[in-house]
Amino acid sequence: MNTTGFEALSQYIDLLLDAICVVDKAGRFEFVSAGAERVFGYTPQEMLGRQMLELVHPEDRARTIQAANDVNAGALKVDFKNRYIRKDGQIVHLLWSARWSAADQRRVAVARDITTSQLAKQRQEALYAISQASFSSEDLSELYHNIHQIVANLMPLQRFAIVLQDNVDELSFAYDVSDNALLAALSEDSFSQLCQQVIDHAETILITQDNLKKQSPSVRLLVKDKNLNWLGVALKSHTAVIGALVLENNSGTAVYASAEVEVLEFVSVQVAVAIERKQMLQRLQRSALYDHLTQLPNRELFYDRFQIAVLRAQREQTQFALLYLDLDNFKQINDQYGHRFGDALLQQSAQRILSCLRQSDTVARFGGDEFVVLLPQTTTENYVMQLAEKIRKVLNQPFQLSEQLVQIAASIGIASYPQHGQSKDTLLSHADNAMYAAKKAGGNRLVYSDGNVAKS
Repeated sequence: MNTTGFEALSQYIDLLLDAICVVDKAGRFEFVSAGAERVFGYTPQEMLGRQMLELVHPEDRARTIQAANDVNAGALKVDFKNRYIRKDGQIVHLLWSARWSAADQRRVAVARDITTSQLAKQRQEALYAISQASFSSEDLSELYHNIHQIVANLMPLQRFAIVLQDNVDELSFAYDVSDNALLAALSEDSFSQLCQQVIDHAETILITQDNLKKQSPSVRLLVKDKNLNWLGVALKSHTAVIGALVLENNSGTAVYASAEVEVLEFVSVQVAVAIERKQMLQRLQRSALYDHLTQLPNRELFYDRFQIAVLRAQREQTQFALLYLDLDNFKQINDQYGHRFGDALLQQSAQRILSCLRQSDTVARFGGDEFVVLLPQTTTENYVMQLAEKIRKVLNQPFQLSEQLVQIAASIGIASYPQHGQSKDTLLSHADNAMYAAKKAGGNRLVYSDGNVAKS
């Protein structure tokens, strides 16, 4: 191709903010205008002879090859968008217009930098996506996963972590995912300490090979001479810093810079609000279904699990059992040592009961010192009696509380489905009456329901 015409026009072409590029059929640059340096960061001399695809973002190469083939076949492209990696490692979003010159066997294209508008659009889309995720996610784990996907669509990352700080300033990695391609450079201890600095100072920390010497002494001490591409921003709610959002990418790929910092800082505010909202909803849901003192299921959750056990027993033609349990002499101990002592005794009693159960079993606090245990899929009466005896024995062991050694016992009533009834009220009544029979007999014992419900 005769480039004399281009050279004659270069004094005018170079005034354009857009980049004009001419590539041969193999995709090598044969001419670039001065505007290319503003767009790509390379001088025209550095670009001549290079393969165009070397500069294309890896995730966009397949689309770019297809578009180039379409142009080479005669198609006119006027709105093709892709991303390139600049000389400084930053990502630039480009809008291309391109056509094929059959006479010269060259592809002529004009590239416009649309990074600013694309990032603004991405921020708005991310804001909407995070808002949707905060409402649609079933729990915090799903919310964290959704946030990961949203951020991954905004910028390259090979490690994504949500680090939260609790009320006693302990860090927890609520979500931390990295792919196999990440060349881990930091120890986990150094990674945690960097996160702590982000949270303590409520500031963004960006670490790249180019800015390492500008970091504070404490950061340089943690990083040493590692070649990092690390970005951490504080998660700031309306009232406090609740944690940090951290990204890491291999240093040899796209390098984080001011554009990524700006986007992530914008996103982090929305993420903090979404996390706090979901945490609040989970606390409200838990308080509605769990006993505040013992953290055991309350009546509402127990009734729900009871109904599930009934449906399963009907479907599979199996049986299950209920244990109604009351702590003997609890009132006297509570009156003697005080309510705080009594509360601690209830908490430890709950944990001892839990230690005897299977994961599929449920123990609920029904109020005061009364507990009800649901044992789904129990095969024999002997198994139920053995388990109830195990609970009785473990509760009969001394409790060490506030330097006081106290001993209690338990009266336990037992009823089975469908032997003693098929409704919640009937089975609970049988188990409750059996428990009172155990108390009347002196306590610290088991009584299996005889099937007769006493009338009040």
